[in-house]
Amino acid sequence: MTRRFLYTAVLAAFSLLATSCRDAGPAKKRYAYVTNGVAEFWTLAEAGANKAGTELDVDVSVLMPGSLTDQKNMLEDALTRGVDGIAVSPIDPVNQTDMLNRIAGAANLVTHDSDAPDSDRKAYIGMDNYKAGRLCGQLIKEALPEGGDIMILIGRMEQDNSRKRRQGVIDELLDRSSDSSRFDPPSEVIKGEKYTILGTLTDSFDLAKAKANAEDALSRHPDISAMVGLFAYNPPAIIQALEQAGKIGAVKIIGFDEDEQTLAGIQSGAVHGTVVQNPYEYGYQSVKLLNQLAGGDESGLAGGEFISIPGRQIRKDTVDAFWADLKEKLGKE
Repeated sequence: MTRRFLYTAVLAAFSLLATSCRDAGPAKKRYAYVTNGVAEFWTLAEAGANKAGTELDVDVSVLMPGSLTDQKNMLEDALTRGVDGIAVSPIDPVNQTDMLNRIAGAANLVTHDSDAPDSDRKAYIGMDNYKAGRLCGQLIKEALPEGGDIMILIGRMEQDNSRKRRQGVIDELLDRSSDSSRFDPPSEVIKGEKYTILGTLTDSFDLAKAKANAEDALSRHPDISAMVGLFAYNPPAIIQALEQAGKIGAVKIIGFDEDEQTLAGIQSGAVHGTVVQNPYEYGYQSVKLLNQLAGGDESGLAGGEFISIPGRQIRKDTVDAFWADLKEKLGKE
C-alpha cells in the first residue's frame, strides 16, 4: 500500500466522520432532577420533568434517593457525568451547603420543593412552606373549631421546607404574627388558648416508623383530638393506625400533599382536608429553567430567586376535580 493511497484513505475516513457528526447534530443538553426521597409525590414531579424534557428535546435523569448518603452520591455522580444543570430538593441544606456550592461552581443549580437559601443556587422553585403551613393550620381550625390536642407527624426536621411548614401550622393555631424564622423545639408541648400541640414525631422517611408514630400517639394520648401529617405518606399512615384502633372519625386527620389514600380519605370523610403542592410543575419548571440558563437566558429569573408555585387547600367539595386532574397528568384512567 503506497503512502499516497494511505493518505487518501485517511482523508476519506475523516470526511466520513465529519459528515456523520454533522448529520447527528449537536449533543443534547443533559439535566439531573434529584428528589429528597421516594414517594408518589415525586412520581408526579418526574412526570413533569420528563414532559419538559420531551418538549425541549433534552435528556432528563430523575433520581430518587433513599437517604442523605444516596442523595450525596447521586449529586456527585451527576457532576462527574458532566450534566449541564442540576435541580435538587436538599435533605439537609445547612450541612450540604459546601457541596451545593461546589456543584453551583461547575453547573447550573436550582433547588425545588425545599430550599438551600445560603447556597449559591440560581433559584428556588416551589411554594412558601411557611404560608402553606398556615393554610394547614386553617384546616385544623375548621376541623376543630372548639380547639383540642394535636400531634404533628413529619419526616425530617432538617429540611428547610419541614421546619417552615411545621412552624406555620403552630403559629396559625396560636394566632401568632407571621415570622418564618421563629422556631419552637419539636420536643416541647406548646399550649395556646384553644389548641395544644402535644409534640412533633419524626420518622426519617421510614413508612413503618410513620405508622408506629401514629400508633404511639394514640396510645400515649387516648383523648387526642387530631393528628396532622406533614409529609405525603404521613396521612395514609395515620389513616391505617386509626382504622386499626377503630377511631376513624373520632380523631380528626389533616394532611399535606396528594397521596391517593389521603384523597380517598377526604372523599370518605375520614380526612378533613389537605394542603397540596404542585410537584408536576416543580419538575416541569425546574427543567425549563435549567435549559434556559444553559442557553445563557436568565429571563426566568426576572422575578427574583424565588419562583413561586403556590399551595392550596383541598376539601371534600374540590377533591374529585383535583384528583381527576392528577390522574390525567400521570396518564391514569
